[in-house]
Amino acid sequence: MTIVVLAVLALATVAGLVYRARYGRLRTHPGDLPSGLLTPAGDAVTLLHFSSATCAPCRQVRRVCADVAGTVAGVRHVELDADEHLDAVRELGIWRLPTLLVVDRAGRVASRTVGVPTRDDLRAAVTEVLAA
Repeated sequence: MTIVVLAVLALATVAGLVYRARYGRLRTHPGDLPSGLLTPAGDAVTLLHFSSATCAPCRQVRRVCADVAGTVAGVRHVELDADEHLDAVRELGIWRLPTLLVVDRAGRVASRTVGVPTRDDLRAAVTEVLAA
């Protein structure tokens, strides 16, 4: 019985560490947006933020995105309610909120994150997409 308890605790610890390491980290995730979801901005990178009215971290992502869009030229922030865009949520494989997609000028997803990214990480990701 003791071995089972220790194994469960070890597994839970590893799962928690993996979750913590991935939360809010931007990862390269190339792909296309569902047609009609967003009009590509030929001159801007779009921060596409899927949120919900009851999601507390979504408000933090909103502030981070607004800050980056306000300080980096060529960046816009678009927030979509996940409940109102369920088809897109399913097609994009969004399982948790908040989910943030960095969309390049051509309308392709360059990177994504689940959780609250840091301003510096988001600014670096956006700058990289703008330079491409």
